[in-house]
Amino acid sequence: MKKITQNVSLADQAYNLLKKAIISAELAPEEELPEEKLASDLGISRTPLREALTRLAMEGLIVLQKGRPATVATFTKEDSLEYMELRRVLEIYNIEKITPSVDKELINDLRRNLAKQLDAISNKNYYEFIQFDREFHLILASRNGNRKFQEMIQQMNTGINRAFLILSSTLQVSAAEAYKEHVKLIEALETKNVSLAKEQMLEHIQNIEKRYLRFFPKEENS
Repeated sequence: MKKITQNVSLADQAYNLLKKAIISAELAPEEELPEEKLASDLGISRTPLREALTRLAMEGLIVLQKGRPATVATFTKEDSLEYMELRRVLEIYNIEKITPSVDKELINDLRRNLAKQLDAISNKNYYEFIQFDREFHLILASRNGNRKFQEMIQQMNTGINRAFLILSSTLQVSAAEAYKEHVKLIEALETKNVSLAKEQMLEHIQNIEKRYLRFFPKEENS
């Protein structure tokens, strides 16, 4: 990992560097994160490092343990599939609700986001891609007039509920596929064809699940 510079908050830089290391699988699930070594590697004191570790723990990416080093988080297939089921219900219903009112402004917002996704993929910057991917789904949710529903979709695309997508180390092979699925979804939204748009979202969520399951040994998927 790179050493910290002094231009931005030390805790913010440590958080970003550690998160990138987790996304790129430089730090593997269940790997220990001893504070003394990390602080030395990053060139900072333990205070900003601990702040960064706390933020990562809140996102479900690491596990803090009293009296022992923090570890990179892991997850169960069952918990993650339950999350995907909830996300499928929420995101498909959201598409059904917003498609009739799709306008040029929404399409432009989505296409600008899509351009950022492609740029991140081209530069193999999967840390940025996961941020833009999350933003894509939140843009869609923002058009739902039900604020509680917006909050639920945001919750499904934030923190612990997205941690398994990062920890499964599938981003390097799945980002381009997800991008193409986003393109197809936008094209369906432009036609205001509710059935087609719902079909594209369902296909996207199902493919996320399939890509995620690659993380597990074949015998666990049978």
